[in-house]
Amino acid sequence: MIYAFDTYYCNDVANTICIAFENWNSEKENNIFIEKTAITSDYESGAFYKRELPCIMSLLKKIQLKDGDMIIVDGYVTLDDHGKIGLGGYLFEALEQKYPVIGIAKNGFSAPDSRRRHIYRGESKTPLFLTAMGIDVDELVPKIKQMYGSYRIPALLKKLDQLTRE
Repeated sequence: MIYAFDTYYCNDVANTICIAFENWNSEKENNIFIEKTAITSDYESGAFYKRELPCIMSLLKKIQLKDGDMIIVDGYVTLDDHGKIGLGGYLFEALEQKYPVIGIAKNGFSAPDSRRRHIYRGESKTPLFLTAMGIDVDELVPKIKQMYGSYRIPALLKKLDQLTRE
């Protein structure tokens, strides 16, 4: 199973959503998990993970991960060639490196990262930015390209983003 997570912050509440789907080209999700929690820390520039990681870890308590499962986060797993990690990297560590974590970010990050891949979907001239730990990022490129939907952002990830804002 593939579990995609995103969190949206409004006032003092974090709305974390997880969409679970079977295959990279799935048109529909198998399940949706939702949790609203109080925001436990302020936004800290350069330390986004401190705010979002607790939300994801809390929602993961409702999910029974199995061998072979993968997790997608809206953001980065690795940030540069010097070992700096993003939200996904901290999640990978928190899960004791048992499950691959894949970061699909919509916005670029300035530091060079030889493990970051740019993915162009549909007719978009703007890439998605792919990073990962626990799985070869080059194996993921064709999988992300084949995700359902003809636009830059795959349909299930677009739905995930919309659900967080409800």
